Formats: sequence, structure tokens, C-alpha cells
Amino acid sequence: MAGIELSSSAFNDHAFIARRYAFEAESVSPPLRWSGAPDDAAELVLLCEDPDAPSGTFVHWAVVGIDPHSEGVATGECPPGGTELVNGYGERGWGGPHPPPGDEPHRYFFRLYALKEPCVLPDAPSATQVHEEVEKRQLASGTLVGLYRR
Repeated sequence: MAGIELSSSAFNDHAFIARRYAFEAESVSPPLRWSGAPDDAAELVLLCEDPDAPSGTFVHWAVVGIDPHSEGVATGECPPGGTELVNGYGERGWGGPHPPPGDEPHRYFFRLYALKEPCVLPDAPSATQVHEEVEKRQLASGTLVGLYRR
């Protein structure tokens, strides 16, 4: 399977995410850049999830319908053409990291998928629902992992 290069000017892969992006601070989404989406992709889907959350994998950001010819998203913005779904906080759009105080650093997986056909998800999807739907249509993907602790 082809790979998408996913990066951020705000943090490196497996490095700490700045407090600015966290729930208790500004809670703005970090900037992301990507390249390598296949030319025949119908859409991109973005998911940010925390598999270390005490209650199970927590969705921090889910965006469908992203323009497959786009190359990234600026801080605090919605990706081009995208529709932000409801996150684990019950709010539409980005919800910053908020692990329990004293926990070991949590991992925040930013995953970008290129799909061969549009994906239909519930308005407030679980991470499992996103994974199940994109796996049926996936042409390529990329992952960037950020860390955060309080």
C-alpha cells in the first residue's frame, strides 16, 4: 500500500505536542502537511485518536471529505473541503489533548487516509467506526504521533 507523508511544523513524530494545542490551553488544532496521496483518491479522511485514554480510544478530531489534492491545513483551521465531525468531547472539530494529570505521556495518532470512494460515517464516530469504514476504501495512509502529558 502506498504511503502518505504526514508531518507538522509544530512537533516531530513521537515528540511532545505544545501546550497551546491542548484542551486546557488554546485547544487549537496543530498545522499539518501531507504529500503522496494517490492521484485517483476521491477524498482524504483525517483522524486523531488517543489509544491511551482511560475509558478506551478517544477521538480528538475526525474530518471527512478533505480535498485529495490539498497539501495540508493551517493551525486552527479545517482541512480544505473537509467536514469536521463530533469528537469525544461532544463538540464538532478539534478537541485538544487532556490526559489525566500524572499519567505517563499519552500518544496522539494523527492518521490521514486516501480513499478510492467517499466514506460515510456517523456524526460522532468512534475510532473503531472510522477504521472499519476507511479500511474498505483505503488507497494509502500516513501517520504522525505526538505525545502529551499534564
